[in-house]
Amino acid sequence: MEKELPKIDLPEEWLVGTGISKELLGLYRNYPVRLKCEIFVLCTSGEVEASVNLNKITVEPNDFIVLTPGSIFQINDIKGDLNIYFGGFSSQFMEHNLQSHSFLDTMYITLGRPVINLKPEGAKMMEEYMQLLIKMYEFLPEKIRPEIATNLYADIHKGISILYRNKTDEVHSLSKSELICRNFAQLVMQHYNQTRNVAWYAEKLQITHAHLCTTVKQITGKTCVDIISSMVIMDAKSQLKSSQLSIQNISDSLNFANVSFFGKYFKRYVGMSPLEYRNNG
Repeated sequence: MEKELPKIDLPEEWLVGTGISKELLGLYRNYPVRLKCEIFVLCTSGEVEASVNLNKITVEPNDFIVLTPGSIFQINDIKGDLNIYFGGFSSQFMEHNLQSHSFLDTMYITLGRPVINLKPEGAKMMEEYMQLLIKMYEFLPEKIRPEIATNLYADIHKGISILYRNKTDEVHSLSKSELICRNFAQLVMQHYNQTRNVAWYAEKLQITHAHLCTTVKQITGKTCVDIISSMVIMDAKSQLKSSQLSIQNISDSLNFANVSFFGKYFKRYVGMSPLEYRNNG
């Protein structure tokens, strides 16, 4: 039984294309979903306002976006004449490559900044590359496509790594406090449905509870509890609106002691009970 955020996956080991409509993207407006697959996107026109994990982003022409497996995103608004190229690798393929050097490198350099803006000439080269991949995909027989997935995966990730590293050296210049915040956010993404105990996260990061709380507040302006609760509530809202799971099952999936505690927690942050949100929210 599904007890987590609704998930998006790809039907083939790798897929590439263009022409995603506003109507299709609009299906994910205001309802967060979690990626099982990995997706990369090039925007050539139009504008998309979205949220990736806890961060709001704006995608504009010449922007390149990388969304790694486990990312939670939702569409907030779509403007203009939208044209985007997309590609990605399915969860089935990713399961065998999550620990590869190329993936871990990409995961590290894109964490917290999934969008980079390319210079016009760089965006044009990327568009031509995406068009080449589309032609390759359409030309190859379906049974042959999986055979080139591994090499394609390595090449694309190497390109993404070079792209990000050439764009900025920001990853290598993060302060100690910024690294703590980023590592905390990553841990929360992985474990919010298991524990909401800030002390547990501090122990995992091998720092004191007080140091974690002070650092996160200074860097983000939010408390650790704010960040954890944002993920919990995002997941709860999605399950209430996008599934037929009982409130008991949703409570269990987020590791609440009982439905009553879950209801009080949800109402504290949303202003209504889970049932009221499901019916009227």
